[in-house]
Amino acid sequence: MGLPQHVSEMSVQDYLDWEMEQQEKHEFFHGEVFAMAGASRRHVTVSGNVFSSLDQALEGGNCRVYMADMKLQAAPDSVYFYPDLFVTCDAADHLEDYAMNSPIVVVEVLSASTAAYDRGEKFAVYRKIPSLQEFVLIDPERKTIELFRRTPSDLWELHDIIPEQPLYLNSIKVEIGWARIFRNLE
Repeated sequence: MGLPQHVSEMSVQDYLDWEMEQQEKHEFFHGEVFAMAGASRRHVTVSGNVFSSLDQALEGGNCRVYMADMKLQAAPDSVYFYPDLFVTCDAADHLEDYAMNSPIVVVEVLSASTAAYDRGEKFAVYRKIPSLQEFVLIDPERKTIELFRRTPSDLWELHDIIPEQPLYLNSIKVEIGWARIFRNLE
């Protein structure tokens, strides 16, 4: 995705009402609204590969995967993001139509223009979500995967997934092959 473009400042309720009428997606960060740019073919391919793998693995259980068009309330009444993918096992989330707030896994697919934001300020907000157990950054250009996992002492450990090693999401007991994640990029 391209860098978010600043739109204007508004209240949470104004943002939620306004966003329902927009054709494009906009993230909300402490009163500021940012238009989200479109994604590249490689970005969409990786997102689709991970979504289909998670969707199949979670079928019949309490957890579900959602894609980029579902808002995530990342901080109470102050931050709404559109993660590339996230998994929630919360029954209340499954009844929401527009915004959820209890992810267990968040996946962001990086682009050159958003990598620093996704790794920095965005991850700082995600880390404060009590339900979040794992945060995954996937770089489709470099074909790298970084898994951050919350420890029992509430610290975040980095696990670099080396080429050909599967991505194992401990919180939902799902494994996705490295080749599957990067399938059809060439």
